[in-house]
Amino acid sequence: MTTRPLTFRDATESDIPAVVELVESAYRGEASRAGWTTEADILDGQRTDPEGVRDVLRADGSRLLTVEDGDGLAACCHIARRDEGGTVAAYFGMFAVRPGLQGAGIGRSVLAEAERRAAAEWGAARMEMTVITVRDDLIAWYERRGYARTGRTSPFPYGDERFGVPLRADLEFEVLVKPLG
Repeated sequence: MTTRPLTFRDATESDIPAVVELVESAYRGEASRAGWTTEADILDGQRTDPEGVRDVLRADGSRLLTVEDGDGLAACCHIARRDEGGTVAAYFGMFAVRPGLQGAGIGRSVLAEAERRAAAEWGAARMEMTVITVRDDLIAWYERRGYARTGRTSPFPYGDERFGVPLRADLEFEVLVKPLG
């Protein structure tokens, strides 16, 4: 568990380069192998880009949380409000922890803060996310934090390099969900 004090704040446009660098380092390339969240064996290319982060910052009902630990940007996540027929849900994504800090409890703290904010500020009844189905270790991590697999899947966007270059042909996303409150 981390003993570093964490500071949460909403990202601004000036944070875009650091957020892109953090997300890329946590999931792609050799640097990502220092942590356990790497996707380097299943995807090449980019995970995000400045335009994608800017779109998240500017979208209605969207927040990009940054987490600093005294040494700079330690983690980030995106939460988005979804109004679904009278019920409010929240979407969780763009979650990254600096590879050298993974396994220290920071991710658990970030996820808990995102859930708390979605419930307290938006009245969200549940949090949803999508995870690549071959990421068994990551899915298990979310399950230990109360998320359940739904069986609802969607195809990976093969051919759209904004999401990476697949290194295998069996990629798809599954929706995970957790009730809040």
